[in-house]
Amino acid sequence: MYLCIYLLADNLSEALKTLKLSSADSATDSVESCLDCLLKALAHNNVEASEKIQQMGVLPMMPSLLATQNSCTPKVANIIAEVAKNEFMRSPCVEAGLIPPLVQLLNCKDQEVLLQTGRALGNICYDSQSSKEQFASTNIAEVLVRLFRKQAEHDKKEMIFEVLAPLAENDVIKLQLVEAGLVECLLDVVGQTVDSEREEDVAQLKTASDLMVLLLLGDESMQKLFEGGKGSVFQRVLSWVPSNNHQLQLAGALAIANFARNDGNCIHMVDTGIVQRLLELLDRHVEEGNVTVQHAALSALRNLAIPVVNKAKMLSAGVADVVLKFLQSEMPPVQFKLLGTLRMLIDTQADAADQLGTNRKLVERLVEWCEAKDHAGVMGESNRLLSALIRHSKSKEVVRTVIQCGGVKHLVTMATSEHMIMQNEALVALGLIAALDLDSAEKDFVGATLVQVLHKLLTEEKSAPEIKYNSMILICSVMGSEPLHKEVQSLAFIDVVSKLRSHENKTVAHQASLTEQRLTAQS
Repeated sequence: MYLCIYLLADNLSEALKTLKLSSADSATDSVESCLDCLLKALAHNNVEASEKIQQMGVLPMMPSLLATQNSCTPKVANIIAEVAKNEFMRSPCVEAGLIPPLVQLLNCKDQEVLLQTGRALGNICYDSQSSKEQFASTNIAEVLVRLFRKQAEHDKKEMIFEVLAPLAENDVIKLQLVEAGLVECLLDVVGQTVDSEREEDVAQLKTASDLMVLLLLGDESMQKLFEGGKGSVFQRVLSWVPSNNHQLQLAGALAIANFARNDGNCIHMVDTGIVQRLLELLDRHVEEGNVTVQHAALSALRNLAIPVVNKAKMLSAGVADVVLKFLQSEMPPVQFKLLGTLRMLIDTQADAADQLGTNRKLVERLVEWCEAKDHAGVMGESNRLLSALIRHSKSKEVVRTVIQCGGVKHLVTMATSEHMIMQNEALVALGLIAALDLDSAEKDFVGATLVQVLHKLLTEEKSAPEIKYNSMILICSVMGSEPLHKEVQSLAFIDVVSKLRSHENKTVAHQASLTEQRLTAQS
């Protein structure tokens, strides 16, 4: 066994030396036997053989071997495909100038050459940023789309898809693919496979619709296909949402979420009735629903709810009611999007915040999710929505519901978050609780050590000016409670606040003077 490995290693070194000599005078027979030896070595131990190929400087010879098409060509492409399976070899492949000759080979009629070239290109650009940038400067988009149009066989289309998918992650290439007409090809594939139950057709439908969604992740390519909401592609994708095919429903909802990445598009889509389609889709997935479809439809609704003018329209269309049907979901991705959608909807909408903030079932679920330590995203969004319900409603009833459901301690913890925006949202909500119903909140404030938290925020150098400002407002608000007042005095807040009178931020300095006066008067 060991002898075989040594022989293989020796043979490989000999083959690499011979290859370097032979390729100069293109002696095809000796080149071919060397290539066979390389392929054997790669099949035996890909990593070791690839390192050897790299050390011996063989890659820079490959472009000239690819340039003259002969019986060696598929073997050369196969070697590149095998070598490029290793992440450490992808940049060397790019640096050796392999991309242009491989792209040219896509015009070849030989099916074996096409297959191995497709593999090589797919492997080189897999997860490699530098190679994608190189590809962007070639005409690969046009060549691949032209090739795709010609192919009738499933396997060949699959091979092209494998090259397209990693390439389409680059924004420049996304646009090139759109301009080369890839979208029309993808829509044709969807049309041909949507009603088929054959396994290969189901796989191709998924690949084509996933690729379509990927193309929409680029801002320029997305706007080009949106065409002010009049684009035929946009209209076709919309027709996927009411489909009975889960994969198309998913792709349709994700496409809407991608189109909804700027205010203009969002406003146009809400005005043209897209919300209703998404609500109908969600309604179909309440019982035993498809989690990925739920997640995608909620993502689309969340994005559509960002522009202020859309919020009231979406609320009156019943979005909040449909979203609340998913409160029982045990799937963190769905929980996360559900929370984000509700938070976007109630922003600046006092009535909606009031209505949702007094919905006991919702508030109890939020308090439960505020403890979802395994899912930081869900935990963060629950806290933010809890705070938003209070901040946008400014309602005593909402404050009371949050207190009764045990939400106060979570807002105090949120004030210590590493994210300033969350700290601020928590402090404003706590200030409203103190102003609207201090008596009911007093016990929770004491239990959650609110005064100590505020002391820390005011003494910490790194606290932002608005955090210091809102902490002082809150200190003034809790002075009406005897136990909290005592804690404020025992922690010598006057000393802390008097130092802040000389703070570089004028608003903080001014608030420090007012707070000091208040504390002095009540000491």
